[in-house]
Amino acid sequence: MQIPDGGGAFRGLIITIDGPAGAGKSTIARRLAARFGLLNIDSGAMYRAVALWALREGVSLEDEARLEELARRAEIRLENNPPRILLNGEDVSEAIRAPEISEAASRISALPRVRRALVEKQRRLGERGGVVMEGRDIGSVVFPDAPLKIYLDASLRVRAERRLAELRQKGSDVSFEEVEREMRQRDLRDSTRADSPLVCPPGAVVVDSTNLTPEEVEEAIVALVRRLEAHGKEVSP
Repeated sequence: MQIPDGGGAFRGLIITIDGPAGAGKSTIARRLAARFGLLNIDSGAMYRAVALWALREGVSLEDEARLEELARRAEIRLENNPPRILLNGEDVSEAIRAPEISEAASRISALPRVRRALVEKQRRLGERGGVVMEGRDIGSVVFPDAPLKIYLDASLRVRAERRLAELRQKGSDVSFEEVEREMRQRDLRDSTRADSPLVCPPGAVVVDSTNLTPEEVEEAIVALVRRLEAHGKEVSP
């Protein structure tokens, strides 16, 4: 298996990146995808897209049957160059990042029927390999046999600080306490839901980004990819 820096996509490799909100999953997944020429699949964006559609249609976030229907009907396309998310042909890349969509996505992601519908889509997207997929159940449920599974973590305070910086950049006047409280609640929902809870997948390599720059996290994972290239088998902790 040849792995070029910044070259074309190579077949077969699946890198999964799981972890809590604000750990840096999206940033690192984008960097790895660009470096190795892989398709970057943001599973969280798929839940956000369904949540956006549900709110637009006035669907209750407790109506699991209707939400499952939307999840199955949704035509979700993820593009890398430039990075954008299309929902039924519409570019919703910015719309799905609104705080109310994040909250709605967190709620519908706890619904088993919605998760099953989107897991099916995620598996179809990544079944041929050549992907970096990030989320909260990718290495544990979607691709448990992936050759390289990462669990990216960071302290709650650092994650809240990162999220606050993102929101402030977008003009939000939210306080640090509000962001930290929402993130703590999100962590609790994600880790205690009955279907596909957030866990460190068996065989995953834990990378703590609390005191690391994105560049340092990237290089740590690149070293694991090189190990995989050299040994030609699953990378374990």
